[in-house]
Amino acid sequence: MPVAIDAIKHDIPLTNTQFSQLQAAFLFAYALMYAGGGKLIDALGTRRGFLVIMIFWSLACASHGLATSFLMLGASRFLLGMGEGGGFPAATKTVAEWFPIRERSTAMGIINAGTAVGAVIAPPAIAAVIGLSNWRWVFFLSGAAGLLWTLWWARDYFAPAQHPQISKHELEEIREVLIAPAKQAAKESWFRLFVFPQVWGLVFGKFLSDAAWFFYISWLPKYLYDVRGFDTKQVGYFAWIPFAASGLGALTGGWFSSHLLRRGHSLNFSRKVALGASAAIMPFIIFVTQSPVEMAIVLFSIAFFGQQSWSTLVMILPADLFPRYLVGSVAGLVGFGGAMGGVVFNLVVGRMLDSGFGYGPVFGIVSTLHVLAFGLIMLTIRQVRPIEFKGAVQVA
Repeated sequence: MPVAIDAIKHDIPLTNTQFSQLQAAFLFAYALMYAGGGKLIDALGTRRGFLVIMIFWSLACASHGLATSFLMLGASRFLLGMGEGGGFPAATKTVAEWFPIRERSTAMGIINAGTAVGAVIAPPAIAAVIGLSNWRWVFFLSGAAGLLWTLWWARDYFAPAQHPQISKHELEEIREVLIAPAKQAAKESWFRLFVFPQVWGLVFGKFLSDAAWFFYISWLPKYLYDVRGFDTKQVGYFAWIPFAASGLGALTGGWFSSHLLRRGHSLNFSRKVALGASAAIMPFIIFVTQSPVEMAIVLFSIAFFGQQSWSTLVMILPADLFPRYLVGSVAGLVGFGGAMGGVVFNLVVGRMLDSGFGYGPVFGIVSTLHVLAFGLIMLTIRQVRPIEFKGAVQVA
């Protein structure tokens, strides 16, 4: 929606505050379903759970094309958030089902890079669709693409133990992930997860870092329209570049952490060094408002690179720390925290801009958030290593 906002505004006028409210409606539903979706994935299993989530998402996406008012847009954004919220818990659960620890961050990096591929294609594709027809067809076509994806998923995805084409050699390579969880695991209460400081650190760390991320992806096109004077065609020409950088960041962060593991470093060292390096480049975004447009795109690209490197590593930590039967639930809570950060900061940004503060103070705030999140994770996760359970009691 952000890339198409200039075209949408011709039919449905929006203030900065209303734009922020649309993002908040999406992110609030996204947050709720991220937590609930994680639990849904644990209950239904990855194959059935992801199928249900993606069908709902596809229909919700298409519904945007029917909107004729701010309220109808808000309802569609809310429904889309509900559909989208289960995606990353399902991805984390899939990685935990198929990949041993040494390969998980690389696998999650590839998944995050896949989302970046879509974001790279989207700006020029949206500009082309709007040029040929109108903004409503952007959402109709996106919904249709989602439904086509569900057909592939229903036909081809199975857990390793049930996969009809997996070989004995492949099963031996991933033997680590085939070990069944303890039977008592199913009795663990979802709310008991909050006794672990690791959960609090991940949830609030994601709250801070995703406040920045959802600001970037929601407001970058609008910033280019409002401050840099771009039109839809120019946004389509430039806006894909930071998203391409985000894909490289996802691959690089996951690869770097796995590389450190292969070199013999501990899991704790490998994850935290990569996280720290990702956070360290984020403050450069503070210079974007004082830079010429070409340099501003470079600074956005650095921020997108660092964010997706960071996100890849944060979202693999639930699989590093918790037993597999809890990974979807923990990942859901972490995503809930991230989406709520997006809700709060999007509303703050809309109010700041309509109150005349401008983008300078906004970028000043956003430049600090990943560094703060890294400090919080260092305080609450002293060692990245699997937590052993006896009932609901953590064993050091």
